[in-house]
Amino acid sequence: MPDAPDDLDLFLSLTPDRVLDAVEAAGLATTGLCYPLNSFENRVYEVELDGGERIIAKFYRPGRWSEGQILEEHEFLQDLEEAEIPVCPVRPFPEGGTLRRQDHLWYTLADRRGGRAPAELNHDEMLRMGRLIGRMHNVGASREAPHRLPMTADRFIRDALAWMEEHDTLPEQVRARYTSAASELAEILERRMDGVPLHRVHGDLHLSNVLYRGGVLNLLDFDDMVTGPAVQDLWLVLPGNDDYALQLRESLLEGYAEFRDFDRATLTLVEPLRGLRMIHYACWLARRWHDPIFPITWPHFGTDVYWEEQTRDLHEQLERVRAEDDPPQGGNGGQELTNSDFFWDL
Repeated sequence: MPDAPDDLDLFLSLTPDRVLDAVEAAGLATTGLCYPLNSFENRVYEVELDGGERIIAKFYRPGRWSEGQILEEHEFLQDLEEAEIPVCPVRPFPEGGTLRRQDHLWYTLADRRGGRAPAELNHDEMLRMGRLIGRMHNVGASREAPHRLPMTADRFIRDALAWMEEHDTLPEQVRARYTSAASELAEILERRMDGVPLHRVHGDLHLSNVLYRGGVLNLLDFDDMVTGPAVQDLWLVLPGNDDYALQLRESLLEGYAEFRDFDRATLTLVEPLRGLRMIHYACWLARRWHDPIFPITWPHFGTDVYWEEQTRDLHEQLERVRAEDDPPQGGNGGQELTNSDFFWDL
């Protein structure tokens, strides 16, 4: 069913009353308590049901995912739930299925999980996180997701560059430098990914998508699920690359290896994937600038200063990637990054 022309307007003007109507249309009585959760790409609400139980109602941004792509996200969650991996499973509707339309908008309901997003994990927690990701990847590799995007240089770098060129996003003074650096990163990533197995991965596994409660690590927000290399989920949960981060990475990989083999040669993908994320993130902001919440949240975006900074950072990242082919003696040129640097609610 194609999106109606005004679907985006309906999405941007979504109100708590319409959210409650959608939940009750699914056969669930509510108390009327409904409030938004932090999500830029989709619209996500916590809703209280009669009896005090709370659930999550998620409304998908029109035009981003097809029905088949959304259902593959739900299928992955169901597979993980059946494997006793702590996620927030989607709920079936009374008529069956996990996806419905209300006012032309796709939405789903999911169980709520409480807890806090950890600012960082220690060695023991990284060991446990590695085990959890290894188990998740065993499930991810057990079934294909033919509708989901493959994490490739074409999809995530070259397509982003083409979109920015078509929409005249890059200022003239940085266009050639930015495009040149991004194109070289794409070539390097493509070369290093040659022959690397791809399977279902979370795709956006920074610590803000992890909840920690009662000693249990819960994995959240599989909206950005892709078919990609295993290392994508490992580097994002530990984005730094200073000496301490590299020590923590050993604990992460030790835990992972208890459940699934890991090819350490694929660690050469980490820095190119970091560059990919920088490019794709900037393009994502440009694509979403029509949404009023984006100019409010990122007022610096799109200015000449912003693009000069992005171009400089991208060239520095390219130099970091090049240096891996001819590493200097001593030191690692560590770059400390935080969760906020890697927020990617696409």
